[in-house]
Amino acid sequence: MMIRLLYASRAAQPLSPEAIDSILAQSRAHNPALGITGILCHSGDLFLQVLEGGREAVNGLYNEIVRDERHLDVQLLHYEEITERRFAGWTMGHVNLAKVNPSVLLKYSEKPVLDPYCVSGRVSLALLEELMATAHIIGRA
Repeated sequence: MMIRLLYASRAAQPLSPEAIDSILAQSRAHNPALGITGILCHSGDLFLQVLEGGREAVNGLYNEIVRDERHLDVQLLHYEEITERRFAGWTMGHVNLAKVNPSVLLKYSEKPVLDPYCVSGRVSLALLEELMATAHIIGRA
């Protein structure tokens, strides 16, 4: 049984570009063995992440994230059983939303900034799908 899980969180400490690169490298190293794919979006201290894969593997990883002291305000935004992956090409894709045209963000929210706490999980997924369709997601590793 495969699932798709979308969550938002805030970084407990300011993150440097090197710290983001380290998170991505760790995900890309460990996710293939777990059968997990997905993408990570960030802007400032906000994170929006989709995880796809087997229910046990994705739930286990999400539980680790919830307990991780580097995350604050972890909120589950969307959870569904799936028949196919939307983000199968990424062991962990990456979007720095600071580099995305603000009009794309404005299309999905009241202000041209990422705030997944103020929109539905379905709206956040629609934003991610548009970012995928417009080649904003990098790192197909």
